[in-house]
Amino acid sequence: MTESALIVGVGNGLSASLARLFASEGMDVGLAARNTAKLDGLVEEVGGRAYACDASDPDDMERLFQDFESHSGSPDIMVYNPSARVRGPISDLDAAATKDAILVTAYGAFLAAQQSARRMLKRGSGAMLFTGASAGVKGYPQSAPFAMGKFALRGLCQSLARELSPQNIHVAHFVIDGGILDVDRDPPPDDPATQLHPDAIAKTYLHIARQDKSAWTWEIELRPSVETF
Repeated sequence: MTESALIVGVGNGLSASLARLFASEGMDVGLAARNTAKLDGLVEEVGGRAYACDASDPDDMERLFQDFESHSGSPDIMVYNPSARVRGPISDLDAAATKDAILVTAYGAFLAAQQSARRMLKRGSGAMLFTGASAGVKGYPQSAPFAMGKFALRGLCQSLARELSPQNIHVAHFVIDGGILDVDRDPPPDDPATQLHPDAIAKTYLHIARQDKSAWTWEIELRPSVETF
C-alpha cells in the first residue's frame, strides 16, 4: 500500500524539501497552505495535491483532513510547519497580532494533531512531526509571542508522545536551532556553513518517522556545526 504524507504549512524552504523527499520515496504527498497558488510548481514537480487551509481555523483543518483522506487515505506521516513571529518590546506588542501568532504556531498544531490522532488511532499507526525552534526552549528578548507559541508547541508534543506512543503513533518535535538556508535567496549568505540546509533537515525528518519502535525519539535538536548553544 502506498504511503501518504500531509505537510501543513508549505513554502519554499524545509516543507518543499520534505515534499520532494517524500515523493522520491513513492509517497502520495499533500501540500497545505493558505495560498495554494504559490505551490503550483512544487505540486507539479512532486506529483502531489494542494489544499487551501488556514491552520488556525478548526473548520479548515477538519476539511483539510477530510479532503486529503478522500484522495490519499489517512496520512501515514503528518508534518506541521506553520509559525508566526511578532517582534518588539513587551510594552509595544500588538495584542491582536500576538494572539494570531500563537494561534498559528500552537493552536493550529493542536488542531492538526487532533485530526491526525483520530485517524491514526483508528488505523493503529502513524507519525506526527512538528517543527519547533530554539525559541521553544529558550525565550529570547523582544520575541515573547514566538516564544509563547513554540513553548506551547513543545509541551503539546511532549504530552502527545507520552499519550500516543504506547498506541503505536510516533510523535516527534524538532528543535531547529539556527537559520534555514534559502537556496533561492539572492545574494547567498557569506558563509553557508552557518545555516541548516533544508534537504539535510528533511532527511532527518524521514529518518525519525521511520525509526524502529524499539528506539523512538520524541525530540531532536538540529543545528549547524558552527552554531553556539
